[in-house]
Amino acid sequence: MSKTVLLIEDNLEMRENTSEILELAKYLVLTASNGKEGVKVAQTKKPDIIICDIMMPVLDGYGVLHMLGKDPATASIPFIFLTAKAEKMDYRKGMGLGADDYLTKPFDDTELLNAIEIRLRKSEILRGEYAKNAEGLNEFFNEASGLIELSNLSTSRESRKFKKKDELYHEDGLPKFVFFINKGKVKTSKSNSEGKEYTIGLFKEGDFVGYNSMLEGTHYTETAEALEDSEIVLIPREDFFKLLFNNRDVAHKFIKLLSNEVIEKEERLLKLAYDSVRKRVAESLVMLYEKYKKNGENDYSLIVSRDDLANLVGTATESVIRTLSDFKDEKLIQIKGSNITILNYDKLVKMRN
Repeated sequence: MSKTVLLIEDNLEMRENTSEILELAKYLVLTASNGKEGVKVAQTKKPDIIICDIMMPVLDGYGVLHMLGKDPATASIPFIFLTAKAEKMDYRKGMGLGADDYLTKPFDDTELLNAIEIRLRKSEILRGEYAKNAEGLNEFFNEASGLIELSNLSTSRESRKFKKKDELYHEDGLPKFVFFINKGKVKTSKSNSEGKEYTIGLFKEGDFVGYNSMLEGTHYTETAEALEDSEIVLIPREDFFKLLFNNRDVAHKFIKLLSNEVIEKEERLLKLAYDSVRKRVAESLVMLYEKYKKNGENDYSLIVSRDDLANLVGTATESVIRTLSDFKDEKLIQIKGSNITILNYDKLVKMRN
């Protein structure tokens, strides 16, 4: 399928000549004669790549990049600047704003097409699906580090074994790593002034943990603990920020992760405030199943302690035990020690909703 290129250029002759080159190379070409028009086209058509002149009327190229960078729908589109100037200040300003490449006029056909092909290929690499394990993580970081020439990134990551109940980090600690779960399960929790613990997040293989506080520049606001024996990859703070600040695609990935976490936590807080214990226990059982189910398997068994479940529900352990007993009598679940098997998943989902 042909890729779509948006060309934003105020010079008619340059716009037509460049469009012709791109069309001969089998690209679908959209054009705009000024920055304001270019922003509208980008937001409505979502091109695969944008080529934009810097010096333009109405809105210059820097303004275009700034506006598109604030919109999550366009922030990760590869962006190449065109300019008649070859001054280093222009180059630094453009790349500092997040441009992916820079072409100085006049340029030849090969130079233009090579720049587009390289940026499209690298964008696809970062958007691609990687295996959610250490090998996939290495592939992701090695590809990404290659894009920004961070040769030391792949050699400075450490993998550690954590036993069940071991802490990855503690509330109020200073962030030094971003944690990637290669194997196992992790929970994050907070404690109130009375020492009561409340589980705020559940994570599995392929998830990142601990980046919120690092991005905010604060101490950890929660504690992360292994729910079972786990293998965790530690990504040093310096490497994480190098990758984040030098690549818009990677930054966009973590922005989306943060947005999803905020929405999820807001929904859980609302349910904690207004839902009954019975409804919250059903919600927690369904959430545990959905979070940790294995692809292609219909195994409805969960291994979770009553204390951990109570922390997730946000109530006393005794209340959880009574509710589980009721669910057992109603043939919704089966209980054997710490093992809970869901017998009527659909009814728990309805109860949750």
